[in-house]
Amino acid sequence: MIASLRGDVVSIGLDHAVIECAGVGYRFLATPATLATLRRGEEARVLTSLVVKEDSMTLFGFSSDDDRAMFHILQTVTGMGAKLAVAALSVFRAADLAAAIVAGEVKTLQTIPGVGKKMAERMALELKDKVAPFAPAESADAPVTPGVAPAGASTVVEQVVEALVGLGFTDKAVRATVSSLVEAQPEAETSVILRSALVELGRRK
Repeated sequence: MIASLRGDVVSIGLDHAVIECAGVGYRFLATPATLATLRRGEEARVLTSLVVKEDSMTLFGFSSDDDRAMFHILQTVTGMGAKLAVAALSVFRAADLAAAIVAGEVKTLQTIPGVGKKMAERMALELKDKVAPFAPAESADAPVTPGVAPAGASTVVEQVVEALVGLGFTDKAVRATVSSLVEAQPEAETSVILRSALVELGRRK
């Protein structure tokens, strides 16, 4: 199992990055918050988890032990796969997600794209004890780390739509939402637009 990568950051996308280690480039999927910690051309280290299926092998990257541990715990819920776990961590930090699960906030959990009422209820029921150590003793607001630098409106729309399609949405279902968000927040970072789109799409289920 590939547990971590250390090397030069070759490229950074909205939902993935490539780190070159000993001449080999490793592509991994990650949340906007994790990608925001990387800088192209600089050395970086990311924690990883390799998900192997019959027809694919996908590497996921994380900036902290808590995020990786939460990624694994989320997948113990019946019906929740790796991409849905990443979607959850794209909307919430590990601590905030744990707090919502422990408190049984089903409606809050339903804002995660792909999580309906039944899935949210299963998360609250099956994960309450497992995620309790991640929940903060008291809630505290934390600033959102900026990700990719501002780009032209059309570029931002295309980047965010591409990332959402990678998470399982269809282009048709998300393009109007993303365009509206970019129009309302023309100076926002692409990672902020992605996070807002995930929340907005989650509310529509």
